[in-house]
Amino acid sequence: MYAPWRHDYVTRKDKKNPTTKEIQSTCVFCHQLGQNNDEKYFIIKRFTHCAVAMNYYPYNAGHLLILPYKHCEFLKDLTAQERIEIMEVANASVLVLEQVMNAKGFNLGINLGAAAQGSIPDHLHMHVLPRWRGDTSFLETLAETTIISSDLFKTFNLLKEQFEPLDF
Repeated sequence: MYAPWRHDYVTRKDKKNPTTKEIQSTCVFCHQLGQNNDEKYFIIKRFTHCAVAMNYYPYNAGHLLILPYKHCEFLKDLTAQERIEIMEVANASVLVLEQVMNAKGFNLGINLGAAAQGSIPDHLHMHVLPRWRGDTSFLETLAETTIISSDLFKTFNLLKEQFEPLDF
């Protein structure tokens, strides 16, 4: 299977015990959200308190991330308005993925804290994963390899078009 977009992820070297200042200055989400290059970082739509973006290292076609602008680790660190908007964007994401990707089910999840073993534990984010019956195979089980059958750029453009009119 050929998945070149995962190369940087699987070959990166993690720093040991970085300081809070180092984490915030090197947070991939903070960096991407701070740039003015949404297409490069697959940022589909920016809302008041969060943005929705495609996952650079997707588990499935259409795998989205909901990213609060605030750099924090736990839900308790967000205001009620920030939490509400994240849930509204998650709901909208499900509806858009149903329409655009013909998804038949969804996994939504948040890993809170380093012990939850999320890949980026210091910046809270929600995963929205579209699912289809039979979307896993022996490759995931035996070779830890997932087949992504949709072009990332085409999917980005289709999703962006559907998200554009949304506002909360």
